[in-house]
Parts: sequence; structure tokens; C-alpha cells
Amino acid sequence: MQKIINEALEILELVGIPLDGKTERALERIAMSFLAVANITNSWLKANDNANLKTRDIINFINKHFEENISSVSYDDIRRKDLKLLVLAELIVNTGINKGSATNDPTRGYSLHSDFKNLIVKYRTKEWQNELYVFNSNKPQLSEVLARKRNLVKIPVKLPNGKLLKLSLGQHNVLQKAIIEEFLPRFGSDCAVFYIGDTLDKILHIEEKELNALNFFELLHNELPDIIAYSKKNNWLYLIEAVHSSGPMSETRVLELKKMLKHCTAELVFVTAFLTRADFKKWMMDVAWETEVWAADNPDHLVHFNGHKFLGAYAK
Repeated sequence: MQKIINEALEILELVGIPLDGKTERALERIAMSFLAVANITNSWLKANDNANLKTRDIINFINKHFEENISSVSYDDIRRKDLKLLVLAELIVNTGINKGSATNDPTRGYSLHSDFKNLIVKYRTKEWQNELYVFNSNKPQLSEVLARKRNLVKIPVKLPNGKLLKLSLGQHNVLQKAIIEEFLPRFGSDCAVFYIGDTLDKILHIEEKELNALNFFELLHNELPDIIAYSKKNNWLYLIEAVHSSGPMSETRVLELKKMLKHCTAELVFVTAFLTRADFKKWMMDVAWETEVWAADNPDHLVHFNGHKFLGAYAK
């Protein structure tokens, strides 16, 4: 049983089903549901593309042939979880559907796509590699399709030097885009961006050579602010936190950064950025003195927390 499950998962990976990050149990469920629709328990040569199995039939098949005890009331999980990617990739097709029927219509069944069936009967044969190549050449892999869709919804951002980056979707990165495209042109007009973190790609952009030239500390993402920019004209290093769900430049955060940057040759400017003044209000009591606050909904203004300068670096 474990052998055929492992083989099923290997086939699904080879045809581009994204399985990374799933638990071992989730993978087993996907494999067993696939095997049920294909009517396979031991030999791929017996694959059938005329099964038309309902979700309860799939549960019964799994319980009978794979020594499972899945409850019959879990039938909706088959559709929503176990077969979702395979149907999306058109490896398994809906059959017996009444026109206009709901996704949970009892007449809805599942069968292997005939092209997929013709492929998997070649598994472990001498024709397999060639058939797999032809199949993948004629059909876009789901993992690639989903990756392209993820890229489509990313947030484009243009650095001061004209370089284009794409941030992952989310309010935190909407704010980071505003910092780069709205804050820096107003309050750091000659700034170059040396670092940007991203919620998914932790180090999206970094200029290590330039940071090293300023004696910046060893780069570890969890110690870095969200954005680092440098004004050569003023020799100011802007350390900017984009606050959406995590905290601002607090007294402890500023002290930590000052200690880590005690050998830095640039003067330090600490900035906390918010999407709105309402967000600033929530965190106001945590903002450190001798730092700057900027809100994207009022981009032409700064809130200056004390000190003898309106905007500038303070002694380390």
C-alpha cells in the first residue's frame, strides 16, 4: 500500500502538482483519492478513465483498499482538499454533472482525464520518460501556472535608481511601496535604497557592498529594519520600519540598532512609517524620542519626536 502511494505522489510531482509544504497525512489523502479515481490498488496498467466515482465512493474505495477509516461525512473534504489540485490541473475531470449544478451536487463524479490515464499506464515502463516529456510539453504544469498567477498580483515598486521590483501582496508591502515612492522623494531626495525586506522573500533587495563600505553590521534579516536607504549628500543612513502589524522604532529597538551600528560611518535617521494617521495613533506611545514618523495618507508631513533638529541624525 505504501509503495503504490509513494508512486502516486511521484507521478503527481512529475506532472507539476505543487505538493511542497503539505503534511504527510495530506499527501497520503491526495494520493489515495487519486488512486481511487484511477481504480488502482497495485498496478498502473489497470488505470481506468471511466470510473465516474462520487466522493462517497472514493471514501469507500480508500477504506476498503487502504485500511482507512474515513468517515462518510468527510465527503466534502475529498472535493475541497484531496482532489482540488488534480481537478484544477485537469488530471481528473468532473463527470456526470447536470447543467448548472452546484459543486456539491450528488450527481457529480470524478474520472481520470483520458490523456492522463494514457500516461500513467506507462509508469515504470521503458516508454515512461518519453511519454512524460510529451505530456508535460503539451500541458502547462499547475505549479508554473500558480507561480505566474502569484506574480501577477505582486506589488510593483520602482527604486530611485529606476530598478523595478515586485513585492508580495499585503498591506505591509503596500506601505513599503509608499515609503520608496512617496517618502524618499520628499525627505531623502538623493537616497539610494540599500535594503528592502519582503514578507515572503525576506531579503528582496540588498546592496551588500555599499552597506559594508559604511561598516554596517553582519546582515541578519530578523535584526534589520524593513527598509534601509542612504543619502550620500548628508551621509545619513535611513533606518525605516513599515508598521502594519509589528511595532515601530521604539526606545529598545533604537538602542539595539545604535549598538549594532556603533562602528557605522554614516549618521543614523530612525523613521517609523504608517499607512494612516489612525494607525499611528495606535502605536504612538511606543515611538522612541529623537525619531521621525511618516504616514502615507499625509505624505507631505512628518511628525518629529523632540530633539534639536527637525529632521536629521543624532549622535550614536
